[in-house]
Amino acid sequence: MPQIIETVDVSVPVSVAYNQWTQFEEFPKFLDEVESIQQVTDTLTEWKVSVGGVERTFEANITEQHPDERVAWNSTGGEVDHAGVVTFHKLADTETRVTVQLDWEPTGLLEKLGSAVGVGSHAVKKDLKNFKEYIESEQHPDGAWRGEVQA
Repeated sequence: MPQIIETVDVSVPVSVAYNQWTQFEEFPKFLDEVESIQQVTDTLTEWKVSVGGVERTFEANITEQHPDERVAWNSTGGEVDHAGVVTFHKLADTETRVTVQLDWEPTGLLEKLGSAVGVGSHAVKKDLKNFKEYIESEQHPDGAWRGEVQA
């Protein structure tokens, strides 16, 4: 299973970056391939994505969540097989490092070819750049969920 690890430093406090990341339904504002996300429960989300013009749906279960530290998930059903974690590291009062680690299973010839040439890594890097631009321009999150989910 290919693994992608990308990092971006954002000029907002760790709580602002983390709180924005907990607003899954807002992801289409900065994740290019995400069409929509519906938060079904505190730990279950339904995703609709478009990758290379191919629309896919899946559910993701939040497996671990600790405020200002990490959010981990895995897909539980649908057309996409992946798992990941995003971590938040305070660099200074107004500077946060956001790191995404994503493990995914490419399906079909185009995804396997894309994975071989690093398309997934470029997409995650671009999405993190979009997140940086979004949260730095807003300077406050669209909302927050500060609950804990234990692994």
